Amino acid sequence: MYPAPEQWLATTPGRIATDGFSWMQAVCWFTFTSAYASDRDHGPRRVSETTVRLAAELTRLSPCRPGITYLVRVLKLSKRTIQYHLAILRETGLLTYRAKGTRVSGQGGQASEFARTIPPAFDRALRLRTGTSDPYIRTVRGIEDAGRPLMKRLAKMAQRALKRPRRPRNSKRPQKPVTPAPRCTPMGGTSSSRSTAGSSPQPPESKLDPGNRSATRLKKPRPARRFNAVGRRYQLARDLIRQVPWLHRASIPRIAWVVRDVSDTGWTTTEVIAVLGVHSPARIIHRPSGFLAHRLLGAHLLYDTPAKREALVCWWRESRQAETDRHTEWEGTWQTPRSHAVARLVRQAITRLHPGLVGTEELADGDQQSLSDDDLREHARAVRQAFMLGDTGLVTSTVDFLGRDEAERLYGAEIVANALRLGRTSGRMSLGIQ
Repeated sequence: MYPAPEQWLATTPGRIATDGFSWMQAVCWFTFTSAYASDRDHGPRRVSETTVRLAAELTRLSPCRPGITYLVRVLKLSKRTIQYHLAILRETGLLTYRAKGTRVSGQGGQASEFARTIPPAFDRALRLRTGTSDPYIRTVRGIEDAGRPLMKRLAKMAQRALKRPRRPRNSKRPQKPVTPAPRCTPMGGTSSSRSTAGSSPQPPESKLDPGNRSATRLKKPRPARRFNAVGRRYQLARDLIRQVPWLHRASIPRIAWVVRDVSDTGWTTTEVIAVLGVHSPARIIHRPSGFLAHRLLGAHLLYDTPAKREALVCWWRESRQAETDRHTEWEGTWQTPRSHAVARLVRQAITRLHPGLVGTEELADGDQQSLSDDDLREHARAVRQAFMLGDTGLVTSTVDFLGRDEAERLYGAEIVANALRLGRTSGRMSLGIQ
């Protein structure tokens, strides 16, 4: 078994295979020998038929730079299986790195490039005589008579492994020609060559289908989907992200890993929220997943029975903080929507509900008409001074109530554009007067 430092072309004790057939002979030799034994506690531990299939596909690549996605599509195997058997080929000394793959942000990754090598154990088992060579490290110079029978056996195995299976042909039986239906003639005659004298009579109406049955099949009720341990973690993570406000932008896989302990012990979403409500809520949360992990640390050991968790939920529902959370959404004064389209829809809805009241746009127009030109110029000058000091509220309020065109007519297009741009980032910013 070759360790990781010896899995590179510069440090491998093996030799580079001159062709794919001789390399496949070395791969087949590992299938019935005990030269390789893995001590890992998961995955395959020996060279199997799947490893031979993977090796046969690698012989067809030049250069040998296999992508995991390509091998999954061609061999119809899972990604984890491909990774296991590539590791087996590296640990046996049959594959060595020429260049390791990289991951480039925004451009995708580049697969690793391998060299097909033959370890010295194969040369010793088949009694091969080798000599030094610059391009291949070592090359075969001869073989002893004791190794020829095994070499013939390996040649047959390699030939069988490299042979691609034939695709089965579609052996469809020729269909019988369909007799066309007789045509109808307009004058009561028939175009059929057969006589209608011996035709069978129509069945009685008592034997006909009454037509009460529906042509569509009724769907059978499917049982509720049962989740395994990982599925329950993800389901709990989705519920928490949907119900806890400061978790709305968190990642579902990360939250599922954080709640793994409470999920495996059978906690519900309400019980987790009750534990989060034991301590006073934080005002600023920089990392939601870390804050959640801190709040749930040791909770599955403290509330280890359903009775304790039920008592915790009852206490949380009667607490003031829970009542505050339930009514937080409906408190506070109404604010004008930031979207102009939504604000226009709101004004139209208010006008339809109260047709007798003067609309917002009419009030704005009346106020503008009652002001003189000097007042408008003085107001515009005050707004520009406030904007230069960093206050964009007057400009954005004018845009919300009168529209952007009217605001640009009063204050100028440049001030309105800068105020809207700064209003998206910060409500108050010191600009300085140039």
